[in-house]
Amino acid sequence: MGRVILLLLFLSSTALAQLKIATFNASLYRDQPGQLLTDLAQPGDSQIKSIAEIIQRTNPDVLLINEFDYFPNNAAIDLFQSILSTPQNNLTLPTSGQPVVYPYRRAFESNTGIASGFDLNNNGHAVTTVGATGYADDAFGFGQFPGQHAIALFSKYPILDSQIRSFGLFKWKDMPGNLLTSDAALSSYYSPQEQAALRLSSKNHLDIPIDINGQIIHFLASHPTPPVFDSAEDRNGKRNHDEIRFWRDYITNSAGNYIYDDAGQGGGLAAGSSFVILGDMNADPLDGDSFDHPIDQLLLSPLINTSQTPTSPGGPQQALLQGRNNNGQLGNPAFDTGDFNDFGPGNLRSDYILPSANLPILDSAIFWPLSSDPLYPLVLASDHRLVSITIPEPSMSISLLLLLLVLSDLRHLQRRHARSVRSGCRRPAAAAVAPGHRR
Repeated sequence: MGRVILLLLFLSSTALAQLKIATFNASLYRDQPGQLLTDLAQPGDSQIKSIAEIIQRTNPDVLLINEFDYFPNNAAIDLFQSILSTPQNNLTLPTSGQPVVYPYRRAFESNTGIASGFDLNNNGHAVTTVGATGYADDAFGFGQFPGQHAIALFSKYPILDSQIRSFGLFKWKDMPGNLLTSDAALSSYYSPQEQAALRLSSKNHLDIPIDINGQIIHFLASHPTPPVFDSAEDRNGKRNHDEIRFWRDYITNSAGNYIYDDAGQGGGLAAGSSFVILGDMNADPLDGDSFDHPIDQLLLSPLINTSQTPTSPGGPQQALLQGRNNNGQLGNPAFDTGDFNDFGPGNLRSDYILPSANLPILDSAIFWPLSSDPLYPLVLASDHRLVSITIPEPSMSISLLLLLLVLSDLRHLQRRHARSVRSGCRRPAAAAVAPGHRR
């Protein structure tokens, strides 16, 4: 009877256990190499403290940060973890943010600021000197120096480092039907030598497996280039399109057979795998300057759960207050995740968390409070807003639980037998039970 009660209690706790996933373009980049490391090491940077406080007050279990300058050996993200471990109260409110600890974290190299050796902006000069005018435009991904605007992941659960796949070196031309070689305007803009060398990913595309209580979820992270800052050929818009298409092909059985990672391993994601696509996609479904509605390649996929769209109270308020180009938009401003130039694209939905169809969505949100909310000034630290979804926390299977219960009964019988053959034996103290995962 006790076994049945324990099983019912387990099933009840399993139903309540939740996993919160967030993506945040936190603007943790600087214009000079090494500057972010300096700023993180000093306690008074208000922007960094506000970003940390947003994370503390939302407390995600897995967090992707876009635009976090890369430093080897996790140097910058370890300093940021120290800030996250300290209560933040940048606005001097009655309550502070609560410390949040990510034992598992990784910084990832990026194509941003890596010299291509080519004149990619067609201004007549191939700039290869860091800091020189035009260097960022001619890099494989726009960046003033190597590693600017990179990607970092923070997790309360183990990251399976040996199974991470990086696709930063994948050549754009190797995607079947790519826009680089099939689009007339683009194929005439880039020389044959440039087409042969160009990498698809403007930062990186990453498959990061995380072990959630024995179940592996693949976090598919990227940050496609903005579809602007180009000319009539629309080179950035078309690259953004194919960067997003990469994930559609990667999760679709046999469609990703052409893909190879930086270690030379071929193929896409194994059929039936659980995954979450997340990051700043720089693509609104209805508004902005995207080429051919690229985000629909994911939003319309039957392999992806789009049953909930995160919303905020602050998005509609700011669209109304800011007006200008926000007034003519087609999309719901409650879905906006970026506060952009109101004389340009206006506010847009740019940041996404898209779980596989086998992962139910329990809740979702965008951290964008009303301007009357005491927490509102925190969001001014970035032009993007933290987006989160909540899914059921994967737990041990019922069959595994039953096995553990049987083993527990066997050990109990063994102890009873041992006591029966030893005279004068004192009853042993109950074994300590390891605490479950706490958040």
